[in-house]
Amino acid sequence: TPGFEQLLADFDAGKSAALARVVSIVENHRPGFDEILGRLHTKLGRARRIGITGPPGAGKSTLGTLLVRELRSAGHRVGVVAVDPTSPFTGGALLGDRVRMESVALDSGVFIRSMATRGSLGGLAAATREVADVLDAFGFERIIVETVGVGQSELDIARIADSSVVVLVPESGDSIQTLKAGLMEIADIFVVNKADRPGADRLRMDIELMLGLRSGATMKNMPAHHGVDMKAVNPARAARQAAKAELATDAVSQKPTANSQQLPWVPPVLSTIATKAEGVVELLAAIDAHFTYLEAGGELRNRRRRRLRDRVVDVVEQRVRSRLWNDSGTQKWLDGRVGEMESGSATPFTVADELLEQSAGLIAHRDKRAST
Repeated sequence: TPGFEQLLADFDAGKSAALARVVSIVENHRPGFDEILGRLHTKLGRARRIGITGPPGAGKSTLGTLLVRELRSAGHRVGVVAVDPTSPFTGGALLGDRVRMESVALDSGVFIRSMATRGSLGGLAAATREVADVLDAFGFERIIVETVGVGQSELDIARIADSSVVVLVPESGDSIQTLKAGLMEIADIFVVNKADRPGADRLRMDIELMLGLRSGATMKNMPAHHGVDMKAVNPARAARQAAKAELATDAVSQKPTANSQQLPWVPPVLSTIATKAEGVVELLAAIDAHFTYLEAGGELRNRRRRRLRDRVVDVVEQRVRSRLWNDSGTQKWLDGRVGEMESGSATPFTVADELLEQSAGLIAHRDKRAST
């Protein structure tokens, strides 16, 4: 429609009102949202996407605000997508992250969007990646995505971010916690925030030891006797320092050495005190170093190719689910088969296979009225 074309024209012209409207259309999957995303697809890939996750109360929003300030001082336009959990009882969400970022919200070079999970698992809202695509197409050079930060299984951030930052605090748990799979394995950068609290140094050492175990470097060159001072002999720290030496860049060209492409990235473990704005410059430098590493070894392209492939899988799953379960005929047919499953003459598996076979036309049908 003329209004639709005008909206896209205003978006291309960089008008913030058009950006806000497009984000709302995409977030709520209103009619035409997939057409918009299709028109914007060729403009994607210019922004660096930074994911921030970690347990509640770790200071993710405060660190995110400080990162926005540093990026703005460097001249970058920044988009922020902050995700808050939706209550399973009331269906509401506080969306308080935007309140915490109030100090940068009025900057014309910053766009902040708070989103509710709306029951979606994984730490992100269902439309988080799509909203990030809109911000990318609008021309933001940096996009920060903050997750709900529930625990160890909300790991969708690793699927949509170029660099994932895991923020922990001394109260995050004991040394066994650092060995658990999930949250600890997705980090490209670790941050021990509130580093002025007791136990911060111990947590940082535990994380570094965990990294050494994961890389197999913990026992390498370890003295073969008891009573080793692990503060003096920290294999992960030594591995990271060795990798840093190998990844040394030419001061003029800023190009990594040839050997750098063959080395694995060793996540740095940084200390910050967000309330005092300490350690933020070092964090931003680590994020930039990780992006340079990804570009040099070709991993950035690999990650973004996986992101495109995963996007197709997600869209197919959404549309198949919607077309099947919103079809009254399918629901009636399924209700009629419950008795057979109850008596044992049919199983859920055979019924599922029959449903897929007879629904091929329905699944392939494109809904002209609205996209799922």
